[in-house]
Amino acid sequence: MAVNDRGNIRRLFAALLTSTAACVAAAYPLPVSAQDSPLAPAVADGAKMLLRANELTYNQDSQRVTAVGGVQIYYNRYRMVAQRVEYDQKSGRVMATGNIELIEPGGTRVYADAMDVTDNFGQGFANSLRVETTDNTRLVAESAEQLPDDKMVLNNGVYTACLPCAQRPDKAPLWQVKAQRVIRDGKAHTIRLEHAQFELFGMPIGYVPFVTVPDETVERKSGFIFPRATVTDKLGVGLTVPYYHVFSPSMDATISPTYYTKQGLLLQGEVRNRFENGDHTFRFAYIDQKDPGAFVKGTSDERADQRAMVASKARFEINPRWAFGWNVMAQTDNNFSKTYKLTDVAGTPFTNDIYLTGVGQRNYFDLHNYYFDIQDTDARRTAEKQQAIVYPSLDYLYYAPESVAGGELKVTSNFTNLSRRLDDFYTEGTSTRFRGLEGSYSRFSSEAEWKRTFTTDEGLLLTPILAARGDVLRHTGDAAPGFNGVTYAGGFEGDSASTRYMLTAGLEARYPILIEGAGSSHIIEPMAQIFARPDEQLAGRLPNEDAQSFVFDATSLFDRDKFSGFDRIEGGTRANVGIRYNGSFDNGIGVRGIFGQSYRIAGLNSFATADLVNVGAQSGLESDVSDFVAMAAVDLPQGYSFQGQGRFDEKSFELRRADASISYSLPRVSGSLIYTNIQAQPDYGLNTDSQYLKSAANFRINENWSLGTSATWDLNNDRVIRRGIGVTYADECTIFTVGYTDKPASTDANDWTVTARLSFRTLGDINIGGDTTR
Repeated sequence: MAVNDRGNIRRLFAALLTSTAACVAAAYPLPVSAQDSPLAPAVADGAKMLLRANELTYNQDSQRVTAVGGVQIYYNRYRMVAQRVEYDQKSGRVMATGNIELIEPGGTRVYADAMDVTDNFGQGFANSLRVETTDNTRLVAESAEQLPDDKMVLNNGVYTACLPCAQRPDKAPLWQVKAQRVIRDGKAHTIRLEHAQFELFGMPIGYVPFVTVPDETVERKSGFIFPRATVTDKLGVGLTVPYYHVFSPSMDATISPTYYTKQGLLLQGEVRNRFENGDHTFRFAYIDQKDPGAFVKGTSDERADQRAMVASKARFEINPRWAFGWNVMAQTDNNFSKTYKLTDVAGTPFTNDIYLTGVGQRNYFDLHNYYFDIQDTDARRTAEKQQAIVYPSLDYLYYAPESVAGGELKVTSNFTNLSRRLDDFYTEGTSTRFRGLEGSYSRFSSEAEWKRTFTTDEGLLLTPILAARGDVLRHTGDAAPGFNGVTYAGGFEGDSASTRYMLTAGLEARYPILIEGAGSSHIIEPMAQIFARPDEQLAGRLPNEDAQSFVFDATSLFDRDKFSGFDRIEGGTRANVGIRYNGSFDNGIGVRGIFGQSYRIAGLNSFATADLVNVGAQSGLESDVSDFVAMAAVDLPQGYSFQGQGRFDEKSFELRRADASISYSLPRVSGSLIYTNIQAQPDYGLNTDSQYLKSAANFRINENWSLGTSATWDLNNDRVIRRGIGVTYADECTIFTVGYTDKPASTDANDWTVTARLSFRTLGDINIGGDTTR
């Protein structure tokens, strides 16, 4: 009923007068076009009025036009149907009765039993009104009044964004808001609910004097957002009342003041800008804590009174290939954002990053500068000072556009420059690992690799590989770092500059064998590699910043350099031998697997050489003959997938490491079960065997309800170290979740979290979180 082109309605009913000439034919349900006449002024956009009715009469004495029986009117993109429509030319009143439906140009539908309005819809009344908007919000009222300033006032109205139940349309929706008055403002594009009572599952859950929401025409509109609530141990009960403001089509902001019963008012805000080639978000927060003593004494939370944070995040597309951006944050102490769970900056570590990236068809450029904020309660910021400050890290990858000697040429380069304010080390049993040293470290590395594949007449694939690498390094630090009486004995050199190189000549041979049978096909591929190289130069005598994580398994068996970064180089002559298998069956089953072993043939074994983190210790590659590695996987068409891989002692075939997983995705159930078994690696900092079992599952109870569970077991110590459960309800208008997680094995008996979220479409969210770990 709230239409935007009200003046055209007057013309519509004036045009009805010109249709009296068609009264003879009105008994036939045919559309009648308004003809040119002095009584019918020109309508907007030159539109014509179409009328269909079983009976059309004009009383010249009373100046009334009456359409009866299946009345259908189309005029200037407005459509209306009713059982009876009567227009009084003298009073300018339009009276419609019987199953009225008015469809506005924007798609909103208005239903009523009776309407009595002026011919321009400027004023009037309607009984038993129902409004259905294009975004599936609904308004129902006992009666409604149309006011001159494009406002509609509904009395005893009900507002909801839920669809009615198909089986029981008279049943109350999942949630609705009952209000004494509902004001639908066509100019401000808002819906105001006064004396509003919220109902969930037909039961009242809250009352507010008024609430205003944007109507269906609004994508963004200034105003208050639905309040949020939180419950925490050290902060108390928190109530957030966000306010959203639109400055322009490309700029908006959200101010979110939160009052905590124990700590006072937290002011948090976010300003967003969108540009033609990117976007920028600025965040800030401030609080003057009322009771810092509620936190543990001596922590950064307890020592702080006034706490503040500013953050900036941006990304700009310079052109289709290049992008520049940053994500940075600064705060008055090292735990403010984490303690108050500030939006998008509460994680630890928070990674400050300034970057420039470029992607081409044959090359890739990636430049990053990093600073890691370790958010913890240590007022001395020890862990943060142990982190590397990276300025910068540059990676460049280039593929030659044309073949070189019939093969592919690739160039890989990396430049890393960083510094650290404190030594980063830890001791596990008798092993001390120096993950980083106080001082600075710079390295530039570049490597060129060429390879070409030849195929013999018998189907053997031969790939010769040539590679050359050079490094320039500079570092400062103590010559012989030590801790708790343990001194690194690997010959580490202190403040020095050095260079190193690595030349590689290799050959890879593969002989894929295709076997096709009834209903299946199989590829069995024996594979062997040999790489001849000099010994790794300065092995163990340099810092190791980016090659600290190392796992030897089937996925890395055929890697030319099995180290994970540039700081270590695999040297010596080595051969890798194994077999790969892929099978597929017509019934949809897929099978794949790898089995093999690696051999040091000559030269220094890089994995048996100590470095500051003992990266190769007990890895399975420290001996001349490596452990066996294997992987097998089966994919079933029913939605199941099984995968397992392991490392086995090369002499006794004893299990050294195993990873197995089962995943499933069925119509109502999905999840995974992951098993990990790691034998002790004392020199690598793992003194005891470890066995873990991790499960995650989601059960879809019905179309709307689902249940999620997760748990992690420490099988060696026979205990659950983490568990959680959550329930979710979701439909077209509501999302409700509640979750619980805890860590039973933690020394902190209160290490648990409860979270809940109730989201009403078009209204907002209610968030409740409990976390006693603060």
